[in-house]
Amino acid sequence: QVQLVESGGGLVQPGGSLRLSCAASGSIFSISAMRWYRQAPGKQRELVAGLTSGGSTTYADSVKGRFTISRDNAKITVYLQMNSLKPEDTAVYYCNVELWDSHRRLDVYWGQGTQVTVSS
Repeated sequence: QVQLVESGGGLVQPGGSLRLSCAASGSIFSISAMRWYRQAPGKQRELVAGLTSGGSTTYADSVKGRFTISRDNAKITVYLQMNSLKPEDTAVYYCNVELWDSHRRLDVYWGQGTQVTVSS
C-alpha cells in the first residue's frame, strides 16, 4: 500500500559528497516524520537525521555540520545531503517514514536501503 524507494548511494572518496533520495508512494494521508538511519557491519542501526512535519530537525553528533536532511512536500520525497564524507560514514542507509495512511492509521515504513562507501 505504501512504498519507499531509495536512490543515490555509491562509492565516493573521502571529502566527497552524495545526495540520497527517498520517494514515498501509495495511500498516504499525511506525513508525521521522516528519518535517515544507517547500519555498518557489526554495528546496530543508528539514527542519522530526522525531520518532523513541523520542520524541526535533529542530527547525530557525528554528522552535524556535514549532513542536511530536507524534504519536497509536493513530491513526498526526503533527501539527505552528505558533504565532507569520511570513511566512518560507510554504511547501508535506510529511509524511515512515519505517516498516516488512508485509513488514518499511524504506521512506520522503511526503504530498501542503499549502500554508501567512502574509500580512497
